[in-house]
Amino acid sequence: MVQRKPGLPKLKIAAAYRTNNGAAYIGDSRELLEQLPDDSVNLVLTSPPFALLRQKSYGNKPQDEYVDWLMSFAEIVLRKLRDDGSFVIDLGGSYERGSPTRSLYNFRVLLKLCDEIGFVFAEDFYWFNPSKLPSPIEWVNKRKLRAKDSVNTVWWLGKTPWMKANCSNVLTEYSDRMKKLLEDPERFYQPAKRPSGHDITDKFGSKNNGGAIPSNLLQIPNSESNGQYTAACKAVDARRHPARFPAKLPQFFIRFLTDPGDLVIDIFAGSNTTGMVAETEERRWLSFDESSEYVAASAFRFVPKGLSDDELKLLYSQIESGGTIDLKKYSKQLELFS
Repeated sequence: MVQRKPGLPKLKIAAAYRTNNGAAYIGDSRELLEQLPDDSVNLVLTSPPFALLRQKSYGNKPQDEYVDWLMSFAEIVLRKLRDDGSFVIDLGGSYERGSPTRSLYNFRVLLKLCDEIGFVFAEDFYWFNPSKLPSPIEWVNKRKLRAKDSVNTVWWLGKTPWMKANCSNVLTEYSDRMKKLLEDPERFYQPAKRPSGHDITDKFGSKNNGGAIPSNLLQIPNSESNGQYTAACKAVDARRHPARFPAKLPQFFIRFLTDPGDLVIDIFAGSNTTGMVAETEERRWLSFDESSEYVAASAFRFVPKGLSDDELKLLYSQIESGGTIDLKKYSKQLELFS
């Protein structure tokens, strides 16, 4: 008996565009989330607008309003998650106004998510972006009072302590030294009790598991500037989202925390990197964003190279003006992400 592929949840409004595995919507994520069944979502993975001192074009909230504003989304997310589902939220750091002192907003977000909303805290991750420019200019470049801020906090939370997770899906490449050890364990390794008291047997470290368990420090450069999305935006004079995260960041968590066919949602989708990766990884996905411009431009991630400027402009204008586009016709031509 052939099992039918699970479909996407049906929302009350039309999608801006659809693909084989997902759909993008224009609207307030709180209203769209409320239309989903409770206990139905495997992973909510998102990077909301950060609580920065300066107002950005993508609509960030000031620091004094930020935490409560974000909680209004989180309390709905909690209800929609399955018992083994996860909520992963990427937050960049910030400074206090006029002072070389750090804001604690991202830590206040974590505490409020757990203490008041009811999430459980699985693990803290740190996204190290080695290509990030030195900032803030005043404290790092001009006065040279602070080091460059290159790390975002990424909180992994859940509805219960037993979130679905499998490190075997995100193993990292062994170091050169570990590869030598695996080739000839007796030459490079002698079992012994460590000063810490740990008894290391000869089984430890000599079995090839296909890779090493990843750490919670994710070193992923965010240096993509000439990909298909940016080229298409330039061709049609569309506004690019200024705070895009690299595809390898959502790829790590999608592979780690979900299985093929699971439902992944990004509630601040921006240029829809999350949806693009979920599409490639054979997960069902939904993306929500209030900006019709950003959602329309994000469709460029799901069309093949070689479309003419006129074709791209027509696609963009139809979505931006409220139309619904079926992108499934492009599915066999796509090379979304590798």
